[in-house]
This record gives sequence, C-alpha cells and structure tokens, in this order.
Amino acid sequence: MRIYGVDFTCAPRRAKPITVACGSLKGGELQIEGVEKLHTFGEFEALLSRPGPWVGGFDFPFSLPRELVRDLGWPADWTALVGHCAAMPRGKFREALDAYRNTRPVGRRYAHRATDLPAGSSSPMKLVNPPVALMFHEGAPRVLASGAHVPALLEGDLKRVALEAYPGLLVRKQLGIRESYKSDTRSEQTPARAAARAGVVRALKAGRQLGVKLKTRADLVADGSGDTLDAVICAVQAAWAAA
Repeated sequence: MRIYGVDFTCAPRRAKPITVACGSLKGGELQIEGVEKLHTFGEFEALLSRPGPWVGGFDFPFSLPRELVRDLGWPADWTALVGHCAAMPRGKFREALDAYRNTRPVGRRYAHRATDLPAGSSSPMKLVNPPVALMFHEGAPRVLASGAHVPALLEGDLKRVALEAYPGLLVRKQLGIRESYKSDTRSEQTPARAAARAGVVRALKAGRQLGVKLKTRADLVADGSGDTLDAVICAVQAAWAAA
C-alpha cells in the first residue's frame, strides 16, 4: 500500500513548499522512501491524481464547523459546501468569516467541529496563526476535484483515499510531548526544539502510539520548521488508518 503524508500550506512557494512524505506500508511497518517538496498547487493537484492504490493523510481541515454552515445558510452537503466556498475569491471568503466571527459572543468567537476540541486543533475559521481556514479554502476544493475517495463525504476512487490528518493529535495527545518542537522563524529553531523532534522520532520508530513502526533514513530532526516531521506524522496516521 502506497502511503502519503502531506504537510500543507495555503501559499506554496520555494521558501515554504507543501511537504510530502512518500512511503509504503508492509505489515506494521511504514517505510518512508522519500520526501518531496511541492512549490505550486499544480504539483499538489498532480499528487492527488497519482494512480492508486494509496492512502494519504493531509494536514488541513476538509470542512467547516456545522454551526457556522447552519448560521450562514451555506450548503450542508459537503460537495456543495466545498463548491460554494471555492466559488468565493479568497478575499470574500475571508470577509465572510470575519463578519460571522464578529457576530459571536466574546469567548466563543470561533465555532468548532465536533473533532476539533478533542484533537486539540484550531477552529477551521482561523485566518491567522495558523490560517487553517485558508488551507481549507485551497485544499478541500482540490481534493474534491481530484475524484479521490473521502470516507463519509465523497464516494470517489477507492484506490485513492484522502484523509484529514493532524500531527498535533499524535504529538501532544498521544505521545504527551508538550514542548514546542518546531518554528518557521529561524532564530527560534533552538536545540530544545530539536531535542523535542528527536523524541517524537524515537517514539515513531518504536511504534508509539498507533502501532505503526516508522522506518526511514531521512533526517527528520534537521528541519527546524518541523514540516518534514509533520509530513511523516501524517503518513503514520494514514498508515494506521489504512491498516
């Protein structure tokens, strides 16, 4: 089984590409065979179109909070919702979320999906730090257009299965590592963060906590942004799901 783990960005470029961990699952072992850097959305679309069988874990929200969708009168059906949002230019989409947020009470500005709080993830409404709403706006329409299978949401090509992944769930909730392990700011890429990354890698190689043992020759600690490690974590989560 081919496995992909994808650390996504809403603005891919040479300085901040979409990072893809590529591997294969045999038994309970995930062998990472390479890490790709995608600098354009065209390259990302080509990844989604690669022939299967594969299972991919993608680090961006595939949808929006039900509360937001209901209150704004947007389509409840996933395919229609994604199409509705994709038809809005980024500026209009941002304005709609800003306006909705300002109607909500202090302390509850951001609506969440049922899975967000248990996973410790940000609301898909967030536009900064991290801009996961924009990641949805760029990522979900491309998943939909690819015709891949999205369980419970889209009956697509069963040989190409796209799943939402979230590295923070494994690191913080399942491994119990609370220390920061990454930063996009070079001056904040400290030895302490490198040590935290090394701890995550040791746990993955031991098969904690998902029972998938990571095998790789790639240096997952050297990338201080954490993008490479996050892509590999997404691949581990996809491998667990595939099994």
